[in-house]
Amino acid sequence: MGFDNPHRLTPAGGRYRRRAEEHDHWHRHGNDPGRAYAFTTADQLLADFEREVRRILAERGVSDEVIDDGTTTERETD
Repeated sequence: MGFDNPHRLTPAGGRYRRRAEEHDHWHRHGNDPGRAYAFTTADQLLADFEREVRRILAERGVSDEVIDDGTTTERETD
């Protein structure tokens, strides 16, 4: 799964169909050729990405809960 814009999408319906000018698109999985993505803001892009991550985790039965792994400690204040 990912959102990107480095290449054009092949339009549905054949290679002789007029291509859309937008390059932004997203992939639901590694074999997905991509779907057009209407970029609006960086905040919306991040929200959409997080939504897709949570969707995929849920499909696979993986929790999205963040746990403390013990590697981060808070600094003591004087």
